[in-house]
Amino acid sequence: MLDKGEYFRRWAQLHGDYDPAAHLLSRTWLTTVYAVARHCRGVPPLCITAAGVVVAIAVPLLAARGWVVLAAVAVLASGFLDSLDGAVAVGTARDTRLGFVLDSVADRVSDTAYVLAFFVLGAPGWLCATAAGLCALQEYLRARAAAAGMTEIGIVTVFERPTRIVLAAVVLAGGAVPGMSIHAVVGAGATAWAALAAVGLGQLSRAVHRALS
Repeated sequence: MLDKGEYFRRWAQLHGDYDPAAHLLSRTWLTTVYAVARHCRGVPPLCITAAGVVVAIAVPLLAARGWVVLAAVAVLASGFLDSLDGAVAVGTARDTRLGFVLDSVADRVSDTAYVLAFFVLGAPGWLCATAAGLCALQEYLRARAAAAGMTEIGIVTVFERPTRIVLAAVVLAGGAVPGMSIHAVVGAGATAWAALAAVGLGQLSRAVHRALS
């Protein structure tokens, strides 16, 4: 297993030289993930990726039963597993191009599952579809820009994976607050998701235009 300093350097190389140690939140998060990864170094990274997808898919299923707090916990668990698979892969030098692709697909499945949970709890279908579509479009743009030769991260937008995970967990947990209308809460959550995804798409679009024009 790589030591923490080398892990941070390797992580930065895989994320367009973005320095995670420069910000308290990212440094704390990756330090926690690294500590857990040290105890999971014998587990195949793809198994962790698969586990994260299964947990994410459970989110709308739990929501459909009205277990919104458990659904919120599942969101956080799936997000942690999403980071853990990469930490184990990088820390044990088992990161591969196939793993990178599968991890990206897993992220899109998870994002969609979170929004689907909003829908099953009463958020308007058109709003959820818009929210999911804008989010997917942002990541599609990032992928196509990378294929076109944009090697740097470009920009950290307002709506990256950590923000999506936190938003989904907060919205679902908020549905359990006494006196709150679950329909209003998930409707507001879907609206926030769509708005942030639109802003993030705009930010990334400008960065791509500057890098490739």
